[in-house]
Amino acid sequence: MDKAEQQSELDFAVIGSGFGGSVAALRLAEKGYQVRVFEKGRRFAAGDFPKTNWHMKRWLWLPLLNFLGPFKISLFRHVTVFSGVGVGGGSLVYANTLPVPKDSFFAAPTWAHLGDWQTALAPFYRKALQMLGATTNKHLTRTDTLMRDVATDIGLDKEFSPTEVAIYFGQPGKTVADPYFGGDGPDRTGCIHCGACMTGCRHGAKNTLDRNYLYLAEKRGAVIQPNSEVVTVKPRHGGGYELSVKQRLGWLRFRRTTVYAKQVVFSGGVLGTVNLLLKMQADRRCLPNLSPHLGHFVRTNSESIIGIMSHDQSYDFSQGIAISSIITADEHSHFEPVRYGAGSGAFRLLMAPHAPGKTFWQRMGAMARAVTKSPWGWVKAVFINDFSKQTLILLYMRSLDDTLSFARRHSPWLGGLKTMGSNVGIHGTKPMAFLPEATALAHRIAAKINGVVCNVFPESLLGIASTAHLLGGCCMGTSAADGVIDTHHRVFGYEGLYVVDGSAVSATPGVNPSLTITALAERAMDLIPPKTEARPQRGQ
Repeated sequence: MDKAEQQSELDFAVIGSGFGGSVAALRLAEKGYQVRVFEKGRRFAAGDFPKTNWHMKRWLWLPLLNFLGPFKISLFRHVTVFSGVGVGGGSLVYANTLPVPKDSFFAAPTWAHLGDWQTALAPFYRKALQMLGATTNKHLTRTDTLMRDVATDIGLDKEFSPTEVAIYFGQPGKTVADPYFGGDGPDRTGCIHCGACMTGCRHGAKNTLDRNYLYLAEKRGAVIQPNSEVVTVKPRHGGGYELSVKQRLGWLRFRRTTVYAKQVVFSGGVLGTVNLLLKMQADRRCLPNLSPHLGHFVRTNSESIIGIMSHDQSYDFSQGIAISSIITADEHSHFEPVRYGAGSGAFRLLMAPHAPGKTFWQRMGAMARAVTKSPWGWVKAVFINDFSKQTLILLYMRSLDDTLSFARRHSPWLGGLKTMGSNVGIHGTKPMAFLPEATALAHRIAAKINGVVCNVFPESLLGIASTAHLLGGCCMGTSAADGVIDTHHRVFGYEGLYVVDGSAVSATPGVNPSLTITALAERAMDLIPPKTEARPQRGQ
């Protein structure tokens, strides 16, 4: 970036390229604005993704070790978070599912007083489904037959259905011209059902954001700048904002540049947006007047992720798409089988026996009982050939609210954020590592496939919940006294700042939130007029 480019003022700087930032990039570019997207991760071609998640350097995001993969694991006192990094954000490693939440999400008391969200978002859900290439999975596997049997056993056979997913199926392995945007998008290749969606699709079948929103945004003039992390945002005298950007030039080699923008869209997800805004709130030169509710009401989708390792080598749970079917348990809950592709067994390094319990010693006792109940089963589980082929992952999610607060930790080595427990007395409770319903289901499945039940060790040893769907922290309100942003996603107290990502989700959807984040972003961008029109004032 030369000096002249540094001094020019963008219409919009977009921080992050996930489900919120990608929508912002396209829709603002279409409206005639000069847009630049800053993404701290790298840009991935299909062949850049790892063949299995044992290729740690290509899979994990650990920049201090020069690991620049798309998958990030963040450990906190109250939750372990799985997220995506790179051009396309979480879409690079998510499981492709695009469900619309149940009615209870739109009527949740945390935001229902702000509007009729079901009506307001309906057209934007339709637009998001079209943009993301949603289609019904037509390839059910032996895993899905097993899940249907489980559903029948517990009286839920009518609640079983294939998933709606962002995948181009077509003819397996055959590449065709863009089937979605009248030839304006990239080529697609028919899904080969390898199960590797969440390590990054190497075959061109997954409809990641770099193949729709971001691809089209660049064609309309938006600039995407990878390997670039925005580290400060502060108001300029006379209007607009000054951004300090840390560009990665190589391992431990960076360059700082300054960028000016009239308006800024924060779209770095909870871990990016909330972290940066809390940092700016603490600096009186930057954004000290942000709402005191910043970092509150962070949600985890109230989920449980459990592994069931089978001793029966006739099973191959790796074939199919990441999540191929779904069973609705009740008005608040559902469960799904999840898979990784053959050979992707790196998670076995994190596994421990499933051990529900409120205290450390209760969990240790549960772990000991699990091993002594089936010692030979655990020996065989430890030495199974291919973890992903012989492990069924059960994902159980609920729309019931749980909340955390995030605050700044003044140590760059620990990620800048710390959790503070639940917002007791306001909404919800802290996330739970173990859900009794999920435990019962996991043991029922284990009995059917001759397996043992396990969790990642922060759950079994420390009682820390895990999530791939961290939401909230910049929730909506009527003013800074009860929220961080208004219903147009505008930040209270700072004209021209927006939050458009998962941190703006103000209730628990209980399903994969990617579609909902996209729909909210579509609505937020629809409320911004074209560049030729006057900018709306607060309250319009």
